[in-house]
Amino acid sequence: MTEERGPRIVLGVCGGIAAYKAVEVCRLLVDAGAHVVPVLTKEATRFVGALTFSALASEPAQASLWDEDTPIPHTRLGQSADLILVVPATAHLMARYAAGLADDLLTATLLATRAPVLLCPAMHTEMWEHASVRENQATLERRGVGIVPPAVGHLAGGDTGAGRLADPQEIASRALAVAARGGSPAAARDLAGQHVVVSAGGTREALDPVRYLTNRSSGKQGHALAEAAARRGAEVKLVTASGLALPADVQPAVTRIDVESAADMETALHALSEWADIVIMAAAVADFRPKVAATRKLSKEDGLPELVLEPTPDILQGLVAGRHPGQVLVGFAAETNDVAERGRAKLRRKGVDLLVVNDVSAPGAGFDHDTNAVTIFGADGSTGEIALTSKDAVAHAVLDRVIAHQRQNRSSK
Repeated sequence: MTEERGPRIVLGVCGGIAAYKAVEVCRLLVDAGAHVVPVLTKEATRFVGALTFSALASEPAQASLWDEDTPIPHTRLGQSADLILVVPATAHLMARYAAGLADDLLTATLLATRAPVLLCPAMHTEMWEHASVRENQATLERRGVGIVPPAVGHLAGGDTGAGRLADPQEIASRALAVAARGGSPAAARDLAGQHVVVSAGGTREALDPVRYLTNRSSGKQGHALAEAAARRGAEVKLVTASGLALPADVQPAVTRIDVESAADMETALHALSEWADIVIMAAAVADFRPKVAATRKLSKEDGLPELVLEPTPDILQGLVAGRHPGQVLVGFAAETNDVAERGRAKLRRKGVDLLVVNDVSAPGAGFDHDTNAVTIFGADGSTGEIALTSKDAVAHAVLDRVIAHQRQNRSSK
């Protein structure tokens, strides 16, 4: 037998139509060097055969508390795991786990472990949004269970909505990252001790005391980044032009600085730059502003005003010019055409470490959605695509890339 080098992952599979995607997750984990032990519920075997997982995984698939010579297989599995990953996690599994039931091998293993647990829910929209499911999710998260939120997309039955299993590549990446760092995936502390500055929202440039120029940015992606960084242990300063509220449980770890104009944001960010280990410029800063704002409200009786625009300051370029050694700078770019080409050109022009680019004309992506799809370009020539998923999942994917960049820099010294 070859020596195990990668993390030992128990892959739980529940009885949902998305069970077939767990096969791809299994393959990705094994290809990445993980030792994967599949545990299927009885219902899962109605959708996909145990033999399929046995052929791909590191050990034969298990589906019963009574199949092994030992009377306590769940204890062996739970104690030996570096991570327990459940793909898909059905509403039924989440309810049983939240209630502390242990009526099959998978739930017994979940209760018999101190390893991190990562659930990947998949179900129909009405089920995912049901109050009981959300309460069970909140209960599990309070106990330290990690959740990879479902994506928005086509569902079984032909309709579209939230509840589609997250992309297998995203699930595998999150699982490997959690297994590597250990601890609770819901509050993984891989950013502990680091100072993170995030900008968010669309700036407002005054025309007069009543009107302003702005853009369609809601600030949701920037706020998701601040929340994710706080949950991963960072001390966060959020410079935001959005009125969105942060969840109560992360507010103590986030200092919020509300701004309005590009000039306000520039002042705040430059004041924080020296403090920051990581700066993530997710705000949609206006490119232009009125050269002169009227001091009183303009009215129709005044006639059509002459509107002369001037460029706003390039905040990101200023941050790059004043960066300190070791600081990681992440830019964002919203595009509507030639996305990859324009993204790579902007990465070179700005001189940032990572540039997150999204096509805001794509369905479900970009402004004012709860979902996003992005491409992350690295200064080292790397490219990573994140398919349409929740903005929270995008935030964690961006932070994973930031941490990988930091590790790469440390190893090269």
